[in-house]
Amino acid sequence: MEQPLPKIIAIVGPTASGKTGLSLALAKEFNGEVINADSRQVYTRMDIGTDKPAGEYVFPPGEKGKRKKSGGMFIAEGVPHHLVDIVDPGAEFTLADFKTRAQAAIDDILKRGKLPIMVGGTGLYIWSIVDNLDMPKVAPNKSLRRCLEEKSLPELVRLLKLSDPEAAERVDLNNPRRVLRALEVWILTGESFAKQQKKSAPIYDVLQIAYDLPKETLKQRIEERVGQQLDRGLVGETKSLVARKYGWNLPSMSSIGYRQIGYFLRGEMSLEQAVECLKRDTRRYAKRQLTWFKRDKRINWIKEESQARELVNKFLENK
Repeated sequence: MEQPLPKIIAIVGPTASGKTGLSLALAKEFNGEVINADSRQVYTRMDIGTDKPAGEYVFPPGEKGKRKKSGGMFIAEGVPHHLVDIVDPGAEFTLADFKTRAQAAIDDILKRGKLPIMVGGTGLYIWSIVDNLDMPKVAPNKSLRRCLEEKSLPELVRLLKLSDPEAAERVDLNNPRRVLRALEVWILTGESFAKQQKKSAPIYDVLQIAYDLPKETLKQRIEERVGQQLDRGLVGETKSLVARKYGWNLPSMSSIGYRQIGYFLRGEMSLEQAVECLKRDTRRYAKRQLTWFKRDKRINWIKEESQARELVNKFLENK
């Protein structure tokens, strides 16, 4: 008789939809730990622009400041969070890196008898675990990459939409390296990057939950969040990253928030114009995220937190 697959929860959906609050509430009630599935919250020194939950790293006695060696844990409202603040903004972090580290975190949480709760709006991160995706086995080509890196992000996106429209619908078009990687795979193999991400047999039983918000509500929440980010010091945080010599071409620095504030810091826009650009680009990104997630019929769309509690209770009771 086959053993049932280990159960995990995935809180998904567009930016500003309430994923963090829901994940914290469920983690507290169901003895859970959170695995970050946001491609920007993996970066250190980038807190405000990525809207990380308020928290801090907790280290074993005498080991503060030695995170990698000591196994320090990011704690928010008493809930342990994995894959937060784990990568320098100048370093590369691939989908394969995420899957390897997320799977290790999930297995560790399960061994300790707790509930893994994966949270984020990066669709490919979520699907890499839910569908146990195999990553394309195509080695990077340095000469091809140098050629592609000479093009602007809009040019790369246009090329991807023309050559591999299926991949263009699935990758984060605001992330130059993901766009470049999809193009690289298509050019070298002649096959879609999306089709090469093949599903293997599932290794977890996953309950996916997302808030179903009215468009105007989501728009208002985005407006409010941008205002809060500015009040908390988004401009200063971006300046400090520039002072550390992180270039605007990096995926971390070209992500939503830092890219738009960059327009202001370089004198290309006024602060007011940059903020309006940030709000507009965030709304567009949220719309793309909704398109990605609405395709997955396994997601349970809810209106309020109590519905999520009921879903999780039933899911965990069903052995």
